[in-house]
Amino acid sequence: MADLKYRTAAQTQTGTRAEIDEGLRSYMLGVYNYMALGVAFTAIVSLYVASNQALLQAAYSGRWILFIAVLGLGFLSPRLMFGKSVAVAHAAYWAYAGVWGLAIAPWIAVYMGLDGGQLIVRALGITAITFGSMSLLGYVTKKDLGGIGSFAAMATIGLVIAIIVNAIFFQSTLFSFATSAFVVLAFSAITAWETQIIKQMYVAGDTGTTAKQKSIFGAFMLYGSFVTMFIHILNMLGIMSGD
Repeated sequence: MADLKYRTAAQTQTGTRAEIDEGLRSYMLGVYNYMALGVAFTAIVSLYVASNQALLQAAYSGRWILFIAVLGLGFLSPRLMFGKSVAVAHAAYWAYAGVWGLAIAPWIAVYMGLDGGQLIVRALGITAITFGSMSLLGYVTKKDLGGIGSFAAMATIGLVIAIIVNAIFFQSTLFSFATSAFVVLAFSAITAWETQIIKQMYVAGDTGTTAKQKSIFGAFMLYGSFVTMFIHILNMLGIMSGD
């Protein structure tokens, strides 16, 4: 994130404290609205693909390509969001949410077929509570979460490698549960850290374009953490239920 060109709240703010507080609330609401819409869009894509056998087979066959696409968009999107127009920022965000929907569709189809989606609903509820609690913590705390967040972000690299190795070579259910638990813990910390960063990015004097780009970027950050936590909470619930 060091190469992204935006001003932070550490720089000069303009306006009264009341105006800044109101602007910050409006800005954060915009971030959460975009994030919620992104999650909803992912759900729509996943459910549509899961209900279409031909699309579902294509998504399953190309699951590794979709995985790489998710990683690629996760890397490129922030640069597009701040380097181009608001329209490009929107395109990058919705493309990211759409590819995630395609990538998780086969998994969603499995759980829909097993129990009618009850585990999915439970996982979504647990994710929402966990995410909301950690994001609130990141918003209200005065403690700098940079160290914790950076450590958790670095730990996820090792976890991703471990998950891939287990999926290809070992296919251990116990190891899958353990890595999912660590991923949820890591992204809980990352959620709080990201929220703090997003809050610090707010500047009362931002132009409409810059403010919109920051809102979309903030949603992009939180969206990725939410979906990642949901996937691994669902995996844990599925293992515990014996599915």
